[in-house]
Amino acid sequence: VQLQASGGGLVQAGGSLRLSCAASGRTFSKNVMGWFRQAPGKEREFVGVIMWSDGGTAYADFVKGRFTISRDKAKNTGYLQMNSLKPEDTAVYYCAAGMYYANSRDNYDTWGQGTQVTVSS
Repeated sequence: VQLQASGGGLVQAGGSLRLSCAASGRTFSKNVMGWFRQAPGKEREFVGVIMWSDGGTAYADFVKGRFTISRDKAKNTGYLQMNSLKPEDTAVYYCAAGMYYANSRDNYDTWGQGTQVTVSS
């Protein structure tokens, strides 16, 4: 599977963005799609994950209540809806595919190219 992330951009604090992650192929061949982000000078960190089969989700504490992950199985596409954005959310956001419902980067063997999200104050 290959992943193509899109939807990043510049937004003011308090605004919203929706990122998309399109998976190639007729069906999504992995079990989970995860979202990570990496700010300048920082390590890549877990944002959230969705179980492709039943839509179950889990999130990092710092995005709970603000971000929502979903997927459209018919379109082979996952989404990261980000609301109430803060300047500290500024980062490159990556989608990734893996086999296990986990927050560890090691769980994911396929990564999208990343999309820049910049939140101005």
